[in-house]
Amino acid sequence: MISFSSAVGYILGLLILFVVTKIFFKPIRFTVKLIANSIIGAFLLYLLNLLRPFLGIYIGINPITALVTGLLGVPGICLLLILQIIF
Repeated sequence: MISFSSAVGYILGLLILFVVTKIFFKPIRFTVKLIANSIIGAFLLYLLNLLRPFLGIYIGINPITALVTGLLGVPGICLLLILQIIF
């Protein structure tokens, strides 16, 4: 038979475990999302660069452009296109 204090201890332990996992997995989820967006953005930039002879626009794939596309996604690619056209 489990005593009341043991039951409360188990419940508090599970609650603390839940809170700690929420705190630690949120940054991991953000990092995974950032990496996935960067890979997708680099792929889209590569496809855009394949169309370079037809469009006349070239955007280099480097850490800065990967970070912009990773943080902003497709709007980041649009931003890079606008900046390329302006400058």
